[in-house]
Amino acid sequence: MTNTEQDRWSRVKGRLRTTVGEDVYTSWFARMDLEGVQDESVHLSVPTRFLKSWIQAHYADRVLTCWQAEMPEVHRIDLTVRTAMRCAAPAKEIAPADQRRAEQANGRPAPELRATATAPVSASHDALGGSPLDPRLTFASFVIGRSNTLAHAAARQVAEGRRGDAVMFNPLYIHAGVGLGKTHLLQAVTWAGNSGSERKVLYLTAEKFMYGFVAALKTQTALAFKEALRGIDVLVIDDLQFLQGKSTQAEFCHTLNALIDAGRQVVIAADRPPSDLESLDDRVRSRLAGGLVVEMGSLGEELRLGILKSRVAAARAHHASFEVPEAVLDYLARTITHNGRDLEGAINRLLAHSKLNAQPVTLEMAEREVRDLVRPQEPKRIKIEDIQRVVARQYNVSRSDLLSSRRTANVVRPRQVAMYLAKTLTLRSLPEIGRRFGGRDHTTVLHAVRKIEALVARDIALSEEVESLKRQLQE
Repeated sequence: MTNTEQDRWSRVKGRLRTTVGEDVYTSWFARMDLEGVQDESVHLSVPTRFLKSWIQAHYADRVLTCWQAEMPEVHRIDLTVRTAMRCAAPAKEIAPADQRRAEQANGRPAPELRATATAPVSASHDALGGSPLDPRLTFASFVIGRSNTLAHAAARQVAEGRRGDAVMFNPLYIHAGVGLGKTHLLQAVTWAGNSGSERKVLYLTAEKFMYGFVAALKTQTALAFKEALRGIDVLVIDDLQFLQGKSTQAEFCHTLNALIDAGRQVVIAADRPPSDLESLDDRVRSRLAGGLVVEMGSLGEELRLGILKSRVAAARAHHASFEVPEAVLDYLARTITHNGRDLEGAINRLLAHSKLNAQPVTLEMAEREVRDLVRPQEPKRIKIEDIQRVVARQYNVSRSDLLSSRRTANVVRPRQVAMYLAKTLTLRSLPEIGRRFGGRDHTTVLHAVRKIEALVARDIALSEEVESLKRQLQE
């Protein structure tokens, strides 16, 4: 690529940033590269098929307009996927055992493996009607830390199982907040499971499952849809909290039961534990809770640093001159605390700035580029419903018990603790708290608050319980 082309590309990206806004630009165009300009065509590339399809569907005209402002003779934009271009080269086969040793040695998959595995696996998975897979989301690129060790080990064991093996964790249910790695693990299971010819692994988002079921009903192919799903060896469902509709949930329940009863593996991810999926049928929640339920916690600073180093290494595979000083990585790991996507976004910004402006990455530049990702540590706004849910789970009672008129000891104490937390962690008045606890009088709430305050002062065990509940609610 000539310097002239690179200069034009810089100006085009500047126009694009102005046209669509900073947030949209960062989300969809920060990882777009110019491959070259030929005749009336501009050849651009992005790292994933999802980015390609989204840009083509929503922003193709804007990209072309921005190019035509620089080069009026341009009439066509060709967008390709960089991974697909790399897969075109022949590569030697690597045995699974050699693959694992290579991954353990350098922390990421050898390029040969990625080339041989991704294209055929993706094609076979698409043929099954699965949701799109990101070739970057493999076990090799998953960074392990204290908060996700158990989830990773369980997912790895599922992925390495063979047809006919006894199923240990069924279903495997992983829950975590946004950007903590649930989708990464589920897609890693799918890539690894489908890389051999033994088992069929299908990855579906809850939305895709709903769409498939509704479409089958409309075309009167519901029976074929059910049979296809129940012929899968490992069914992977992401974002289960979005599953809506009584008929869809009933079909999901039947599919779940059929697969588990037949000894097939089910892996599910959601943003909360099964007991908190209140929109789901009690039978489904009970079946989900009967497997292995694993929570992935928030990312510690050491894990955040590991993720940043992994993303820099991945970026250097395509941009060899990209360097991020250790002090910058430490700063990012210390200040960007919310989730892994913010960390990846920070590296993308540094890469874009460094590449387009031909400047080295410095601490001053990093502070300027990622300032909006450094969110102030404001106290989390806690809802009374959250308090009731967490307290009910802690004391093994139902939320309806807390709101009921029951006066048994196993309900009264949790109810008083919940009222106490509602008064200390929210700005709600005593009458409002009373209304939210089954229409009780404000004097009942005041009595509960004073009772727990007195007990906490002299009962160390209860004091520790209350502090634990506060931490859970504030995380």
